[in-house]
Amino acid sequence: MAQLIDFVLHIDSHMVNIVNTFGGWSYGILFLIVFVETGAVILPFLPGDSLLFAAAALAANANYHLSIWLFMGVFLLAAVGGDSLNFLIGKRVGIALTRHPFFGRFIKEKNLRSARDFFEKHGMIAIFLARFMPIIRTFAPFVAATSDYEYSSFIRYNFAAAVCWVLLCCGGGFFFGNITFVKAHFSLVVIGIIVVSLIPAFIGLLKSRGQATED
Repeated sequence: MAQLIDFVLHIDSHMVNIVNTFGGWSYGILFLIVFVETGAVILPFLPGDSLLFAAAALAANANYHLSIWLFMGVFLLAAVGGDSLNFLIGKRVGIALTRHPFFGRFIKEKNLRSARDFFEKHGMIAIFLARFMPIIRTFAPFVAATSDYEYSSFIRYNFAAAVCWVLLCCGGGFFFGNITFVKAHFSLVVIGIIVVSLIPAFIGLLKSRGQATED
């Protein structure tokens, strides 16, 4: 876990190591990280927003010979593909996965409950909003599938969200990632990205607890 935290907080330096070591294969490695974050259901702690930001920042630096357009295409495919696999798992396996001796350790009932409450409050638009919220976005496709949403409806909102997510995160990294202050305080920037993305979930949790107290 300590290594994962270090990877997230110092993702800029780790990204440089990945690119210097694997060259063109870096696109495939980053595709897998983003794909697995939601596709595997059990790995919501993998980096998402910060990874896109850091990758785009490197693409803006001519020294690394990386394509921002290729990054955006790779991340879009990974996001939509991962969510679609997650949805399929939810359709085929459903809640039974939470009771499995191994997978149940990662798919917590409280996380599913938070995602389900989010869906009940926002309806189909929750599929769009969830893409911008760590942890919630990992369980949103799974919950949507177990709530009898049709894939045709799910994929419309999911694709639109993925496009906006990639544009926002990659655009931010490409245009602001190489500013001297940002480069010097990249760990703080990553923490800021995580905090900002968690604010909607935190507000929703406070509201749900407040309503439960009133009832």
